[in-house]
Amino acid sequence: MPYFPTTSKFDLITVNSLYPATAKRRYHQEMPDVQKVVIIGAGPAGLLAALRINQGNGVLCTVYEIRPEPTTLGGSIGIPSNGLRLLQRLGVYEELLARGSKSSKTILHSSHGTDLGEIDMVSWSEEKTGFGYLRIKRTDLIDVLTDATQKRGIPIHYGKRMSAIEENAQGVTVTFSDGTVDTGDLLLGCDGIHSKVRTMYVDPQVVPEYTGISTIYSLLPTADLPILASSVTCINATLTPDGLFALMPCTASGDSLFWFFSHEVPIPANGNNRDGWEEENRKEVERFKSTILDVLKDVQGEWGTLLKDIIGHTEAVKFYPIFRLPLGGNWSKGRCLLLGDAAHAMQPHVGQGVSMAVEDVFLISRLLDVPSLSLSDIFDRFDRIRRPRLERFFKAAARNSESRKRTGPLAQRLKELAAWTLLGVSRSCNLQKWGGWQGQRDLVYDIDEAPI
Repeated sequence: MPYFPTTSKFDLITVNSLYPATAKRRYHQEMPDVQKVVIIGAGPAGLLAALRINQGNGVLCTVYEIRPEPTTLGGSIGIPSNGLRLLQRLGVYEELLARGSKSSKTILHSSHGTDLGEIDMVSWSEEKTGFGYLRIKRTDLIDVLTDATQKRGIPIHYGKRMSAIEENAQGVTVTFSDGTVDTGDLLLGCDGIHSKVRTMYVDPQVVPEYTGISTIYSLLPTADLPILASSVTCINATLTPDGLFALMPCTASGDSLFWFFSHEVPIPANGNNRDGWEEENRKEVERFKSTILDVLKDVQGEWGTLLKDIIGHTEAVKFYPIFRLPLGGNWSKGRCLLLGDAAHAMQPHVGQGVSMAVEDVFLISRLLDVPSLSLSDIFDRFDRIRRPRLERFFKAAARNSESRKRTGPLAQRLKELAAWTLLGVSRSCNLQKWGGWQGQRDLVYDIDEAPI
């Protein structure tokens, strides 16, 4: 995959010449403070930021990524109505739709394999917005966004480890470990929960905190699985006393299934550090089959047989301890702003990671288009608009983590009974048409309509 190596000031001038700047001059006149944006991180948030700001504001953008190539890490990602609507405005929705699974139905199973009921996560929000739900491989999402970014001539530099950030009245300069530098009017830190932009510059005091929950997951081609696996056409979640086991399609063709087991894992005996988690990762990966088969031992019938067969056919898994950022940290400093997980990483139990990032991106784009605002004003308004909504999702994700925690026999029975009752009442009373009881009103929210 091509990229544009930056080794000198001449190279940067050459890269900048790729942009039709003269055609966008009217935007530059309206936004004298921001004519070039440097973006750290080529994950979803960074690529979305580059696309939107270049498209919508006519501003030069350059993306830097620490990895040597586009990431191949990750399982699958869920994107509900609020995120999909913005991705359509960005021009990447149709290509994403061609790759991901649109099924929004969730079937809940008990620890013995019986069906507790089903629910459509976006039925009401889809009716209101025209956009439903997409489950897509993270690698497919990155491929589509990377391709769209490069088609606009936006350079993405891989293998770039940031070593310093300096700013003055004229701009912000980033230095990389290979000696190259770049300067812009605005620096966006889109480099995830372990953001170097945050730890080196914006707010070093904010560090990720372990949530007590970890996930083992895998992606499997359905061709390698029993024929019964082809019947898995929606999200299936099984409540167990030891955590939550879920199985779902993640491609448009249905040729891949994604499963995960989310459960309580204590902080490693060797400490909450890289060495401790690497050792825990080794243990979890080595024993995953025995661990999960033991968890699923009471799941009966065809459903239980299928789950056990899928684990039996799984040869490679990833272990993912779930961290989050504490509420209340700073998101900006000087000419730097954090977006996405770099600012507000939450537990993934509300399926809003990508959607929160794309909402961030659209809001900063809108604010950059207001000619009377300084960067300080822009950052203040960004914080005021975004923080209440993000904190609401943060708290919802923490509540949803309860279903991943260990329970005794009585508590497990009560949990299943509560789920069965709630889903039954929802079905009989058609509560889904109201949207609010399951959080769908938040999925109708449009950041482009938020007062600024």
